[in-house]
Amino acid sequence: MIENTPLTELPVAVIGAGPVGLAAAAHLIAREIEPLVFEAGPAAAAAVSAWGHIGLFSPWKYNIDEAARDLLEPTGWVEPEADQLPTGAELVANYLAPLAATEPLRETIHTRTRVIAVSRVEKDRTRTPGRSDTPFLVRTRNENGAIDDRRVRAVIDTSGTWETPNPLGQAGLPAAGEPAAREAGLVSSPLPDVLGRDRAQFAGRHTLVIGAGHSAANTLLALGELRGAEPNTRISWAIRSADPAGVYGGGDQDGLPARGALGTRLRNLVEKGDIAVHTQVTITELAYADPAPASATATGEVAVTGSTPDGAVSLSVDRVVPATGFRPNLDFLREIRLDLDPIVEAPTGLGPLIDPEHHSCGTVAPHGARLLSHPEKDFYIAGMKSYGRAPTFLMATGYEQVRSIVAAIAGDQDAADKVELVLPETGVCSADIGSSCDAPSVVTVTADSSGCCEAAPAQPVSIGIPTGLEHGRSARQEAQ
Repeated sequence: MIENTPLTELPVAVIGAGPVGLAAAAHLIAREIEPLVFEAGPAAAAAVSAWGHIGLFSPWKYNIDEAARDLLEPTGWVEPEADQLPTGAELVANYLAPLAATEPLRETIHTRTRVIAVSRVEKDRTRTPGRSDTPFLVRTRNENGAIDDRRVRAVIDTSGTWETPNPLGQAGLPAAGEPAAREAGLVSSPLPDVLGRDRAQFAGRHTLVIGAGHSAANTLLALGELRGAEPNTRISWAIRSADPAGVYGGGDQDGLPARGALGTRLRNLVEKGDIAVHTQVTITELAYADPAPASATATGEVAVTGSTPDGAVSLSVDRVVPATGFRPNLDFLREIRLDLDPIVEAPTGLGPLIDPEHHSCGTVAPHGARLLSHPEKDFYIAGMKSYGRAPTFLMATGYEQVRSIVAAIAGDQDAADKVELVLPETGVCSADIGSSCDAPSVVTVTADSSGCCEAAPAQPVSIGIPTGLEHGRSARQEAQ
């Protein structure tokens, strides 16, 4: 890029080629702005592919962005049935991969390229004069370790939270020995493919699942099915709450049948004794024999210790599945002026609106560029990462976020301020698997709008499986 290229002629950097990142690129192309998409994985939607075996609760009608559809339709792409529920793999195969392969997009996506820093050209975060008229500097590292600096006019960070799961220990900190156990491979990914590619790690072994959200439920159900085929498979489940009943959700009364069935099946496995439940557990230590097992198929016990109101407990298991939610990676944004909610690490104006103790994904007001802006002009965090540590997110919300953001970058403030989205109102949605709700209503907000949708409940939604409420804002604690 020529150094004296006018700011308005520079491309816009999009960090992450997941569903929301690709939608952002599609909206940029629609406004004749060049996107520059950086994806750390080997292909677009690499994080979705990692949990491709998981089924979404949201049907296709909520999963396709309008600008993306406009790019796909001329290619002969056949849109999936609107009311069908895809798996992550189907989301990639039938939507995201074809989208990334469209002629306008394929040359803009740089895979195996990780963004390691964002700043302003010749200005760290302390330098103010002329800052808003200075290009951004996006520093990347490719798979060979080569460093490259790119100049761009704006940055949209849609990198998500998949690579930064919450630690297993108390107070938001890793338990003693946890980093070493993760490095040794004794702690799996948050959503292992128990019945597929990761089967050898779990068949005939003892697995401990830690957490109480959709991630935990899906893994426990898969382990239960594996146990049916491999009777020596043992399953333990540790949660912080006193009773697993609150995790099962609405069962047959759930607004989404697929999600209600999930809770019912989980309850049945627990009541049959296929899953040993340990309640009110705070993980304090993970210890394993050194050296650790040489391969994923080797048996190597890890001793997991936790504290409970009745004293310490210890379990010897072969694998630990961390289903404790996620948090944003803000390390590479140290030179950017951010304005973040001190609790959930979302943009300050958004933080109170996504409090998981008061909102499901369907009761968060649709929002756009104004609410997502930071003191750093033309820098935005969108998608799952924009929700910080809040565990609920609706994919369609991300699409509307980037539509508004791109309009603002293009100078079309009227379009940026007119935020309209068909939002489902019922149930609790989990960012863990990109899930959604149903029963839509249309909500429109303008630049002056604040607060919640009119349909927002005054207390936590209990339909479906609650996900990670302890990671959000606690109104009850604040009132004490």
